[in-house]
Amino acid sequence: MAGRINILGHPVHPILIVFPLGLLPSAVGCDIVYLVRNNPNWAHMSYWLIAAGVISGVVAAFFGFMDWWGLPAGTRARRIGVWHLLANDGLLIFFAASWWLRRPMPDHPSAAAIALGVIGLVCGVFGGWLGGELVYRLNVSVDAGAHLNSPSSLSSRPASDYAETLPASERERG
Repeated sequence: MAGRINILGHPVHPILIVFPLGLLPSAVGCDIVYLVRNNPNWAHMSYWLIAAGVISGVVAAFFGFMDWWGLPAGTRARRIGVWHLLANDGLLIFFAASWWLRRPMPDHPSAAAIALGVIGLVCGVFGGWLGGELVYRLNVSVDAGAHLNSPSSLSSRPASDYAETLPASERERG
């Protein structure tokens, strides 16, 4: 089942998740460096990484929700999708709370603010695994009949078109 909202033949949700997926773990990494080196610049970077990660995560979540809405009721994919949504909403809530606690002093976050980021990251790892289960195990957001020699998504041919898999001599014979 392909995504509900697509750009140039690809579902939007998996395109957008790379932003919070990179920004939010990087924020935790900056917090670790801040704690080890006691350099406030790292905490300041974490503050802005969290802001960008939460905003981009909310945008990605909208498109993920639209894809989930298109899943047939009563399927395992729909049930897994709910847990994926809850885990990643947890990620966003914990990081948003972390960002909120940092606002008065972005260069010197409290232990609670840092801990909320780590808890959010754990939620994100679980949510990411569930996303992998949806895509790699249940074929959510994968074109029907896709295979290793499927034509480009920019062509008008379906992913299940097997003409490219045939040797040139057999394609010419029709």
